[in-house]
Amino acid sequence: MTVEPTAAPGTSPLISFKDVSQVFRLQGQRAANGSATGSRELMALQGIDIEIQAGQFVALVGASGCGKTTLLNMLAGLVAPTRGEVSLAGRTPELPNMDIGYMFARDALLPWRSARKNVELPLETRGWDRKKREDRAREMLDLVGLKGRESQYRLQLSQGMRQRVALARTLAADPSILLMDEPFAALDARTKLTLQAEFLRIWEQHQGSDKRKTVIFVTHDLQEAVLLADRVIVMLPNPGRIAEDRVIDLPRPRAEHLSEIQFTDEFKRTTHDLFERLEGAIGDRAGQVAS
Repeated sequence: MTVEPTAAPGTSPLISFKDVSQVFRLQGQRAANGSATGSRELMALQGIDIEIQAGQFVALVGASGCGKTTLLNMLAGLVAPTRGEVSLAGRTPELPNMDIGYMFARDALLPWRSARKNVELPLETRGWDRKKREDRAREMLDLVGLKGRESQYRLQLSQGMRQRVALARTLAADPSILLMDEPFAALDARTKLTLQAEFLRIWEQHQGSDKRKTVIFVTHDLQEAVLLADRVIVMLPNPGRIAEDRVIDLPRPRAEHLSEIQFTDEFKRTTHDLFERLEGAIGDRAGQVAS
């Protein structure tokens, strides 16, 4: 059973997907005899309907190929839907959008720039003066626990530290919307939990305030989704579609209690319910294909 997300009466959603589908045309390959094999179409997304309120933390969870990243790219203005409408603050997303921060699974740090200079990068594109950029970069590196590492380069930092720099860079220009594409997937379990708590601490500091950022968080890890988000949207592949849209009823703030929350009955029950829904939907789909 889907639990519908709630919003204050009369509140318009910040983000809206209405009957969104996406078809990608795949180029054909050339056979050994030199003849073209032709192109084909791939239905990446079909009939996606989502509304997200400002300040909400929404996790998109599902297997690779279910269109999670495509949805992020639509919000960033990188991809237009084949059918349907995508709306961001009542308008079609366009490039550039300085109010969006986009963080990837890999740190994507420029190896010839120091940690501070990497964090300064989005501030340079916005025309900040040098002194203001430097002060802000130091402030953000301190916020993610990297004070004293400002002058180090990518090869001098561990994977966890690189992701901290990437997080500082994403937050540096203070965007109101954060698009996060499996940002902690490449980390070991302990470092991952530390970075999850660090990010939640930063996000939750504005709890109940209009300064709280809207987060769309892509992950293939169902436990991570339940642990962090206000709301979990479970997606299935071939084509990408929504199997479940569930509000997570776990108390906040959570940042200081992530380890304990994972062992609570409510966390286990919610994760189990969503897993069963995911498995059931996959089973239903397999049965339809077989018949």
